[in-house]
Amino acid sequence: MSLDLDQLSALFDLLAAKDIAEFEHEEGGVRLRVARGAKGTHVTAAAMAAGQALVEAGAAPGPSAGAPPSTDYLDVTSPFVGSYYCSPTPDAPPFVQVGSVVRPGQTLCIIEAMKLMNEIEAECSGTVTEVFAQNGKSVEYGQKLFRIKKA
Repeated sequence: MSLDLDQLSALFDLLAAKDIAEFEHEEGGVRLRVARGAKGTHVTAAAMAAGQALVEAGAAPGPSAGAPPSTDYLDVTSPFVGSYYCSPTPDAPPFVQVGSVVRPGQTLCIIEAMKLMNEIEAECSGTVTEVFAQNGKSVEYGQKLFRIKKA
């Protein structure tokens, strides 16, 4: 079982729509457990066959902004749960900020997950119009990080 992000997003939406409080599935040595409660969603995924460490994240909803005004905008979302960093080191300038012009493949930020630093890259050319995440704070899967006005 591979953890496809689009399938996970659809699963989370379905669980929320049906008001299902807890869900567990195991396939191919991977166990996925989602439990929703008053404090948000708790996700646990474990690769049991490989003996990998348990991954868990308490989900506190991130800032929510309205839908982009038109198809001229692209919202960049977090592909997983982790810690958001706007620069490569604490004393370095941010990769991008509001007003930055970006091109496809350009690094926008870093998300640290399971002690791995993952660079999040721009998917299109454009100008950053909003930054939703806060440096050093946790982000969740699907949380909006940036809004880019397409060039």
